[in-house]
Amino acid sequence: MQNASILVLEDERAIAEMTEIILRKEGFVNITLCSTVYEAMKVIESEIFHFYLLDIMLPDGNGLDVAKVIRAQSDAPIFFLTAKASDADKLRGFMNGADDYITKPFNPLELVARVKAQLARYMKKMNVQKDVLYSCSRFTFNVDAAELTVDGVKDIIGGRLFHLLKYLCENTGQVLSKEQIYERVWGEYIFDDNTVMVHIRKLREKIEEDPSKPTHIITVRGIGYKFVGDNR
Repeated sequence: MQNASILVLEDERAIAEMTEIILRKEGFVNITLCSTVYEAMKVIESEIFHFYLLDIMLPDGNGLDVAKVIRAQSDAPIFFLTAKASDADKLRGFMNGADDYITKPFNPLELVARVKAQLARYMKKMNVQKDVLYSCSRFTFNVDAAELTVDGVKDIIGGRLFHLLKYLCENTGQVLSKEQIYERVWGEYIFDDNTVMVHIRKLREKIEEDPSKPTHIITVRGIGYKFVGDNR
């Protein structure tokens, strides 16, 4: 459990550093600190975390929006760590995917106890689940380990590319519109065509023998993309 990756989104430096110290004293080593929504969104795009501690009121936005994006792509525990303590605020937090809600000022021992309890349940669930594997002649994608092995070379694939490849593999043989892909992978309804195309290109560069002539992620003109295995 101590190897779990934890993201702490908190703009008050003293609280962020204290939280990190508390967690490190308990043996957690993979802790990432962010102080803005922008920083958090960038990190979430490229890395996978097992636990999220989020403030709500931030300089450039709202932790609830970050939680919404996280929940669209992960079922990892989300805690809100905030001074907003009304019933309405808590309800909004739970409606946006929160698993627990800790108000400031908080008892460090209580924070650690809650984090450990949620993480233990989550890691146990991950460990008992059978690895989900998608294999083609050139690559193997281990979903639970977030490992992509191409021509025998193993790499960790994270963020949007992980969720994009997972969604494509889950829907092998189906034509998926760009709008469908964007809504499912990015968790947003305001469609961004360029974002999808850029990430498809990055994914092709990872798994295709010749990205300019893809054989797995096929473009369906006027619609979107289709993922195919070795046999079409």
